[in-house]
Amino acid sequence: MFRILKKSVKEGIVTGQYPEPPHVDRDIAEARTKARLFKRSLTLREVDTGSCNACEMELNALASPIYDQERFGIHVAASPRHADALVVTGPVTVNMEEALKDAYDSTPAPKLVIAFGDCAIDCGVFKGSYAVTGPVARHVPVDLTIPGCPPRPSEFLKILSELRSDEKR
Repeated sequence: MFRILKKSVKEGIVTGQYPEPPHVDRDIAEARTKARLFKRSLTLREVDTGSCNACEMELNALASPIYDQERFGIHVAASPRHADALVVTGPVTVNMEEALKDAYDSTPAPKLVIAFGDCAIDCGVFKGSYAVTGPVARHVPVDLTIPGCPPRPSEFLKILSELRSDEKR
């Protein structure tokens, strides 16, 4: 416990900083070609592969009256078989590695894979843990990354609206 406390004092506050990474534009351009196939609506399936649940709370906030994901045509599926995109949160743990691959295989093509949060992108604070097998991109191909710890719901909607912006033109 003292080792963790010492590390926290030494590093200071590391969450809540939202720098704009340079690879987001490239990811949006690549994922935009797949998004054209989903004309008006997008059905998401959230897969938690071992996160701290902060990203899940932000994804749940999307359904609140403040963000109202339904008005943008974003729906949540109960099964990956009915989803257009997988939103993966957290680093992939040993126990969830096979479940992630099964969910990916069950999602019909064409499909998008969105790595949501720093932990899904590069394992975040869980990097180096014995229970983590790596980021999402090591296990399934990722089309879009949304950085943050956790990313804000408004950022998620902004990136998805940019993704679908060519459809309106």
